[in-house]
Amino acid sequence: MNEEKQLSTINTREIAKKGEEIYQRKFKEKYEPSFNGKFFAIEIETEEGFLGDTLVEAVEKAKEKYPEKIFYIKKVGFTAAEVISRHIPPQ
Repeated sequence: MNEEKQLSTINTREIAKKGEEIYQRKFKEKYEPSFNGKFFAIEIETEEGFLGDTLVEAVEKAKEKYPEKIFYIKKVGFTAAEVISRHIPPQ
């Protein structure tokens, strides 16, 4: 499925809502405050998480396992989040 088609069928608010719920339930206690400032990518269907020092690193780790998925991204210890919907090529 190409990215534009995939994005047109995905509700990004729903991804953010589910991703934040998963983070709060499964990962917050484990990663805060020890990893504050790092980035965490969550694959919302499997509820699997990937920690990285940077946003790119977290997404690259997640894309290695789930190359066609869209992830919820959380900056550990912060309230802002974003949904990553495009492939970030390896550096």
